[in-house]
Amino acid sequence: MGKIPESELILNKDRSVYHLNLKPNQITDTIITVGDPSRVYMVSKYFDDVEFEMNRREFITHRGTYNGKKITVISTGMGTDNIEIFFTELDALANIDLRKRELKGRKRKLKIIRIGTSGALQEDIPLGSHLVSDYAVGLDTLMCFYDFPQEGKEKEIGEKLQHQIGLPFTPYVAQGSQSLKDQIGGDMIIGNTVTCPGFYAPQGRRIRLELKYPKLMETLNYFHHNDFWLTNFEMETAGYYSMGRMLGHEVLSVNAIIANRIQNKFAKNSTEVVDNLIKKVLDRI
Repeated sequence: MGKIPESELILNKDRSVYHLNLKPNQITDTIITVGDPSRVYMVSKYFDDVEFEMNRREFITHRGTYNGKKITVISTGMGTDNIEIFFTELDALANIDLRKRELKGRKRKLKIIRIGTSGALQEDIPLGSHLVSDYAVGLDTLMCFYDFPQEGKEKEIGEKLQHQIGLPFTPYVAQGSQSLKDQIGGDMIIGNTVTCPGFYAPQGRRIRLELKYPKLMETLNYFHHNDFWLTNFEMETAGYYSMGRMLGHEVLSVNAIIANRIQNKFAKNSTEVVDNLIKKVLDRI
């Protein structure tokens, strides 16, 4: 790859990346991400100190230390479209010389841990539990625009799920970082997460509009491929795992289970469940 044109990787006047508004020296090797911008403060309140802050759109960044370890927390907003922007610009900060607009000779590998909320797809997953995503299945079309490799088990799962739901495209499947799962997953439930391109119809919720796939919840609940079952769903993890694989970063998604869709229950203490997960992750980084 030669010099990257200005129209492809857009920089601000201060040479920060366009959407995140960050420069290379403003991130650390370990990054926690959250969807909700207000959740950045739930993480950084535990830092020993916050030495840098940036607010731009839904992307809020706090950099500091926790027990002497350098950590950055960034909010991404919702959806895999935001994750694509976040990941591309974050990788540019790590691996592109922004002055020369060229790839750096030495590759920098980041550790990225998503802390998010999620709904359970299986009746036996209790409200208030913490779940670490082994695999993620994308029901969105982000990977239709990338040359994302799918073979073996992942390809079989995507094709089987497409057939059972009746989707006009094949879902993509990606595995998270096994080293981060071993480091942080600990006592968490190990699951396989479905990433949906919306909160209502794409997650089987009917409010006023009719659903094209009225049996989506039932299909996801009963779907299995050998010993592979789907445990929960949210809106970002498959984007994280696929972009992380292609760009060569270690990525893990951990989920606070605040709803059980099979039981039709929602946690009354959802903030506490998320806060406990934040503290658990920070202590294990």
